[in-house]
Amino acid sequence: MILRAFDPWKSELCTCPAKLSLNPYTGCPHGCLYCYASSYIPRFYSCRPKVDLLRRLDREAAKVVPGLFIAISNSSDPYPPIEKELGLTRGCLRILKERNFRVQIVTKSDLVTRDIDLLVAMKAAVSVTVTTLDESLSRRLEPGAPSPKRRLFALNELSRAGIPLSARIDPIIPGINDCGIEDLVCSLHSAGVRHITSSTYKARPDSIKKITAAFPEEGAALKELFSRGGRNSGSSYLPVDLRRSILEKVKSHAHQAGITFSTCREGFVFEEGISCDGSHLLPL
Repeated sequence: MILRAFDPWKSELCTCPAKLSLNPYTGCPHGCLYCYASSYIPRFYSCRPKVDLLRRLDREAAKVVPGLFIAISNSSDPYPPIEKELGLTRGCLRILKERNFRVQIVTKSDLVTRDIDLLVAMKAAVSVTVTTLDESLSRRLEPGAPSPKRRLFALNELSRAGIPLSARIDPIIPGINDCGIEDLVCSLHSAGVRHITSSTYKARPDSIKKITAAFPEEGAALKELFSRGGRNSGSSYLPVDLRRSILEKVKSHAHQAGITFSTCREGFVFEEGISCDGSHLLPL
């Protein structure tokens, strides 16, 4: 199936509203050290287009129950470099626009601005992940992803077009990107973001190995912290008090900026009536 019910792990900590997930590509070239999807998608860093994607999507979309919305994408970024040539995500948007679907784009790429003409003409919102303003740190953590500067530029362009925006500060890794959060929140707010979703880093064996290789001292400290936390849905969690403290600070900065805040798979609810994924911004 091209359209799948979201939440592959059926986690009791997932508070997302009912939605469908659409990934035009299998795998992602961003190479993010913290990525969870690389633990269960073979050859994850080799990005491949879905076979016969547009025909299959058109057929499946005709059978979707009205009322659900579609998130593009939750595991593989919908705007890898090959999207410039293939245009598969743009083709998906055209199909979903024709059928009047509500759509949320989730990406780290500024290529999303290419599709502003479609997004303004449909029921759409965009969520851009920005984990740090530090360009050097971003290159180490997310070596294949567009720079934070380019992502902020994209947010500004989308905001000027009137597209509802959220941002993901996700994940926050203690000792690595947990500094400068206040400045990051202010920059996101200035770029037009109306909601922030945040979470702490949840370790899987492959990702903690990569982080420890790139950040030896910080990685060793993380391993000790994870030894005092718990596990859920195949991931190791930081101690609950540490997670709450980190996220309380992000919430405080978000509220000071006048924007809403939520967490992802943390077990905390900071604001009632606010969707964890920012989908409350989608036009009805």
